[in-house]
Amino acid sequence: MRKEFRLKRGDKLVLATHNEGKLKEFSDLFSPFGLELISAGQLGLPEPIEDGTSFRQNAAIKAHASAKGAGMIALADDSGLCVDALDGRPGIYTADWAEKADGSRDFNIGMARVEEELQKAGAINLEQRGGSFNATLCLALPDGDEVFFEGKINGSLIWPPRGNIGFGFDPVFMPQGYDISFGEMPSQEKHSYKKGETGLSHRARAFVKLVEAVCE
Repeated sequence: MRKEFRLKRGDKLVLATHNEGKLKEFSDLFSPFGLELISAGQLGLPEPIEDGTSFRQNAAIKAHASAKGAGMIALADDSGLCVDALDGRPGIYTADWAEKADGSRDFNIGMARVEEELQKAGAINLEQRGGSFNATLCLALPDGDEVFFEGKINGSLIWPPRGNIGFGFDPVFMPQGYDISFGEMPSQEKHSYKKGETGLSHRARAFVKLVEAVCE
């Protein structure tokens, strides 16, 4: 790994997102390390077309677009919900399942669509409704170099949605070993990092790998 990927207190990096919820999650994760995040949306950078066929490819597309646009190191996350009974869908198209006719996103629509598809598949009981949240983080430099970190958390899809903490599909995902959804879980429990631990959420697990590799 190149030395330019080492991050120290006071460093600033671009988070390749226009999603304020995601910016808050990453700001919470990075706060113990004294790193400042500014989003691509705050910088007025355009959203690139995510035409990759994997979380890794889409994370790289976003990270490189922000790194080149801002002229500084950039971090991108591509994540999604993979449902076993739906053959891994929605996967990389998770956000698209929440898209409205005007192009905006309403995750209540996305959650309802997942539930509709589960009902069609006959996945009624909790043991038939397994799935996972998956995250791939990409750090990119303006010159095109990159490094990746991946995380995954297994769980079950519940209905109706529970909780209003977090964002996206959190209210319908209950992580394995818990009886509450991500939408009911305090951010500190979901995302907190302690050296030597894996973290709970898919994003936290990828983040642990990142900080152990690049943070001082």
